[in-house]
Amino acid sequence: MAMLTFPSDFFWGASTAAYQIEGALDADGRGPCIWDRFTAAGRIQDGSSAAIACDHYHRWAEDIALIRQARFNAYRFSIAWPRIVPAGTGAVNERGLDFYDRLVDGLLAAGIRPLACLYHWDLPQPLEDRGGWQNRAIVAPFADYASIMTRRLGDRVKDWMMLNEPNVVAINGYGTGDHAPGLTLGETGILRALHHQNLAQGAALRAIAAEHAGMRLGTVLNLQPSRPESDRPEDVAAAARWDAVWNRVALDGVLHGRIPSLLAAAMAPMVEPGDEAAIRFPIDLLGINYYSRMTMKHEPGRPFAVGWGDARCDRWTAMAWPVQPDGLYDLLMSLRANEGNPAVFIAENGAAYDDRVDADGAIHDAERVAFLKDHIIAVGRALTQGCNIKGYLCWSLLDNFEWAFGLSKRFGIVRVDYESLIRTPKDSYRFLSEVAAANCVLSA
Repeated sequence: MAMLTFPSDFFWGASTAAYQIEGALDADGRGPCIWDRFTAAGRIQDGSSAAIACDHYHRWAEDIALIRQARFNAYRFSIAWPRIVPAGTGAVNERGLDFYDRLVDGLLAAGIRPLACLYHWDLPQPLEDRGGWQNRAIVAPFADYASIMTRRLGDRVKDWMMLNEPNVVAINGYGTGDHAPGLTLGETGILRALHHQNLAQGAALRAIAAEHAGMRLGTVLNLQPSRPESDRPEDVAAAARWDAVWNRVALDGVLHGRIPSLLAAAMAPMVEPGDEAAIRFPIDLLGINYYSRMTMKHEPGRPFAVGWGDARCDRWTAMAWPVQPDGLYDLLMSLRANEGNPAVFIAENGAAYDDRVDADGAIHDAERVAFLKDHIIAVGRALTQGCNIKGYLCWSLLDNFEWAFGLSKRFGIVRVDYESLIRTPKDSYRFLSEVAAANCVLSA
């Protein structure tokens, strides 16, 4: 056994998303978003909604206290675009800005570093009505929104992430229809949404950089190594195609300003002169969301003729996701070897389990504790090999509205009773608090 010690300036914390925790969907001038309409159409599996969720909009001070009591020094939150610009363009809602003023001031007063994410999936519905991420006209509104937020909070917030998981937005929202806006536009719709998010991100990064000096600018990508189910040539090719779609479009775009060669022909009709230069930007910090590897196989009839293969894993989460911490180590080592060792932080890492509340109210979530510990060890191992890792944030601070699953899946290190809204820290909360306080973890 050995002790893995982290750098003295390493940041520890948790992440959340506005739509998943804030509630107050009709409060203080907020406009509608695509998830409101998706929910109203009966697309949420358990029939719930985010109308209240964790009521973070009213209970933010209580939630900041939880972050502080955990001895975390960082918190990544997202800003609700429809709360700031209800129509997506035009009039700015001052009451929405006031809410984030209060949140940021509260974080800073508690000694917590705020990392703000501009887009975590809650696209204003009026923009979707005009084509959403299928329309390159969305680029300017997103850059304007970025400028609005950084002008208001830039004197206090120094870390700005543009997007969260553009691959999931594109694939689930515009390809398979499992997420809002619920469209099934196939391969072309997926690639178009990816490209337009890249363009909007590049425009927002440039808009912020032109107005502010000294900010740390970045984005958050869900990166998961893609490997074939077998060594059959068709499975190997399928895994490479999925890697190009899932990982490379977003990563190669911002880091290198290029379209993956495997997708060049398919994306040619949507790429205009100058686009590749426009999507590249020298970011300061890359957020990585990691949950597992992806084991893929050739499957005709699905987008890109790719389907999920047998992961051959002996540990699974309640989302039926394999538990593979070695994949995080491999991912970090790959970024070091192949991408110039960029400054990264783990922006999301966590697991949903079917937590049981004991008679005394305690939640002994041993599976989640083991998941988090194994992944933190993977981060520590990568650090010892020279990977440029700045922090680790778990997903998520609170149980919350888990998108199309509604309130049925719990990722939080703090349990939320959705009737009383009482917050109860789980064993995983105490484990992470101990790691953060000691700035080290014991590895087996």
